[in-house]
Amino acid sequence: MIHGVKYAFPAIRGSLIRGMPTSYAAEPLSGLLQAGNEPVPAWADPEGEIRGISIKPLYKSVPKAAKQDPKLYERLTLIDAIRDGRARERKFAEQELQRILEMYG
Repeated sequence: MIHGVKYAFPAIRGSLIRGMPTSYAAEPLSGLLQAGNEPVPAWADPEGEIRGISIKPLYKSVPKAAKQDPKLYERLTLIDAIRDGRARERKFAEQELQRILEMYG
């Protein structure tokens, strides 16, 4: 999963939108990495807290499901960091996902 997700589900960027932060802009990576001056990746959501560059989620209901389950939200943002992130972001996301997968063996 970790090595194939960016090929099976490539990130599709869009325009500037209101939405929920994802990838390196959301926890747990937002605490480890600083975003630059450019707009951060986000899933479109009319009730969203940020303005960012849209990233098409794995499935259209992802933002709604993520709002209801913080652990799911965390894991999906890590997957987006692998799908869309730069090398450093991907590395941190891979390490965190590996840690989570090992916990649930």
